[in-house]
Amino acid sequence: MGIVAGLDSSPAFTRIVVCDMDTGAVIRQGYAPHPIEVPEGGRRPSDVDPQAWLLSLGEAAGGGLLEGVQAIGVSAQQNAVIPLDAQGNTVRPAMTGADKRAQVAAADLLDALGGREAWAQAVGCVPQAAQPVTKLRWLAKNEPENARRTALLLQAHDWLVWQLLGRPVRRTTDRGGASGTGYWSAATGGYRPDLVELALGHQVALPDVLGPAEAAGTTPEGLLISAGTGETMAAAFGLGIGFGDAVVSLGASGSVMAVHPGALADQSGMITSLADATGMHLPVVTTLNAVRALRGTAELLGLPDLESLSELAMKSTPGSHGLVLLPYLEGERTPDLPHTAGTLAGLRRESMKPEHLARASFEGMLCGLADALDVLRGRGVEVRRIFLLGQAAELPAVQAVAPALFGAQVVVPQPADYAALGAARQAAWALGAAQGTLDPRTPPAWQGAAAQVLEPGDDLAVGQAVRQQYTSVREQTHPGAFR
Repeated sequence: MGIVAGLDSSPAFTRIVVCDMDTGAVIRQGYAPHPIEVPEGGRRPSDVDPQAWLLSLGEAAGGGLLEGVQAIGVSAQQNAVIPLDAQGNTVRPAMTGADKRAQVAAADLLDALGGREAWAQAVGCVPQAAQPVTKLRWLAKNEPENARRTALLLQAHDWLVWQLLGRPVRRTTDRGGASGTGYWSAATGGYRPDLVELALGHQVALPDVLGPAEAAGTTPEGLLISAGTGETMAAAFGLGIGFGDAVVSLGASGSVMAVHPGALADQSGMITSLADATGMHLPVVTTLNAVRALRGTAELLGLPDLESLSELAMKSTPGSHGLVLLPYLEGERTPDLPHTAGTLAGLRRESMKPEHLARASFEGMLCGLADALDVLRGRGVEVRRIFLLGQAAELPAVQAVAPALFGAQVVVPQPADYAALGAARQAAWALGAAQGTLDPRTPPAWQGAAAQVLEPGDDLAVGQAVRQQYTSVREQTHPGAFR
């Protein structure tokens, strides 16, 4: 029996799963938080010493966790960029997360290349504050000396793979991670060094992009390290999604992604064209408002938690007695309404009850995500089955409403470390390909996620009516928002 490991280095912690290479069954697991100080009640810092990721990795792997492991895959937070000097030393701390400092830099880059369409055609995405290319622009404008010293760029999973291999001369990445940088095109499979120069002011070395089943290298002890990938791609691989599948993630903001055979250039900027961990593509549409709309409604109604909001919402009926919430509390990205606010419409005496507002918050959140799904469907992406992720996916009100509003079968997987599992599956693939026991074009067929399956059934027509009510309010309030 071959044994492989997958580690996921998220913004807050490292998780490691050790799996049977053939079945994916989890044998052991480890966990450790990153040793990063977060102010009480404050935001996680945007600047992070990447050594913190190594320290938590070492702690999570303690107690002989990796004993007998033959290969390791690495998943890590996306959008973190580590600028290194000519000797391979960090020029400054890694720039991570949705760094609001870079919002002006994103606008600068947008104008510098000639607008949204130019960026969409070049690399399949429009610059956002979180992306590495935008952070490079910020670095050039605000820390010019550090920008000048930068000779090499790595992302979080690239850096961790490089460290595990003992910092070899060759630096590597994968298609998934590269596709989120803003300077690599999923459509052409190549870098755009001119965009790095546009952002940073000069050319730098960039890691080699490996194929899905290629190994990054082998440690002196003989441990194979696979290419690694970003958390989004690793989670999709761990879930085992394929053609016809979409994933809706319910965080404070929301995202919708699906497997597609080709890259999608979208001049509106609503679709970010990422590559996945299998050689296919993952077009992603993001909304700025998902669970934050539920939390805001719970606070407004004086409820202690989302479970209470869900329980209250179930006392209402589909359509919330005509009450419609456009949940654009932080502005919105899909549709592109960055400076707007939320809207509560349909107020009548009979609809002014707490249970109707509670249900309207769930319907509004899910209709907003259904709008995002329709952006993908409108570009020819097939959606037959939808995986629903996030703690809110477990709420009865979400499960009651989602299948009918999305118009498809909804799968709610049991909570698991899917990014770490995806990294382990990648390690098994690379090991099998290296040993000649697996086809480098076909990943190992691991058992799919245990899940609850929900069908729209007889509620489909009701769901369509609720969506129409929502769409009418959106069109009246923001005419032509999706044109």
